[in-house]
Amino acid sequence: MSTGKTIRAGLIIIGNEILSGRTLDKNTQYIANKLGEHGITLAEVRIIPDIQDKIVTTIHALQDEMDYILTTGGLGPTHDDITVDCIAAAFDVPVEVNPEAFERLLKHYGSEEEFTPARQRMARIPQGAALIDNPVSTAPGFHIGKVFAMAGVPRIMQAMLDNVLTMVEGGDIKESRTVGCALPESQIAGTLGDLQNAYSDIDIGSYPFFHAGNVGVSVVLRSTNIPALDEATAKLITALETLGAQPQQID
Repeated sequence: MSTGKTIRAGLIIIGNEILSGRTLDKNTQYIANKLGEHGITLAEVRIIPDIQDKIVTTIHALQDEMDYILTTGGLGPTHDDITVDCIAAAFDVPVEVNPEAFERLLKHYGSEEEFTPARQRMARIPQGAALIDNPVSTAPGFHIGKVFAMAGVPRIMQAMLDNVLTMVEGGDIKESRTVGCALPESQIAGTLGDLQNAYSDIDIGSYPFFHAGNVGVSVVLRSTNIPALDEATAKLITALETLGAQPQQID
């Protein structure tokens, strides 16, 4: 049953390598799907460079709009990994070496010689932040306030996200219905507009496709209000049949 509770999250992808095209973003779709499974809507994604002022202002810009802010990237040992310092600046707190993170990393690397000053940078977090476990490579993420900082490497980020999801509150989970038909998108635009006006709590999107010379469109309806979702789907099918189509509900 829907409780009417909507939880919104913003994602900040930090890294010059993403903006330059040298590295492909493989995290957004995964994060969106995992959040959705917990009733959290990924409401906005911003890709920004490794520039402190930009990171700080982006966090501030999302603070009042989102229930949670997730960041990826910039937690490594090199000079351009500045996310820790930037989030600390956004909260106006100092950065400190976290004793627990330090001990985990020292144990991971096995000796003080291997645990170099560069690697020790990964034990630094903003004062007052809590650790996010990293079972893949040990170096933790952290969260402070509504901000959750994770690594950018997909395998590590995914492991961290599993832990983040135990630390946040979810909302109503959206379900989806997909209806396909062999009509051009332009022919059903009016029908979809009328349906959207009638069901403001349902997200309705149309996605044209071309297959073996045939034109068609898939319509996806998403909502936490399941009775309304099923009602709107039935009305859509009837309307498409009136237009001469033979619609098929895919899910």
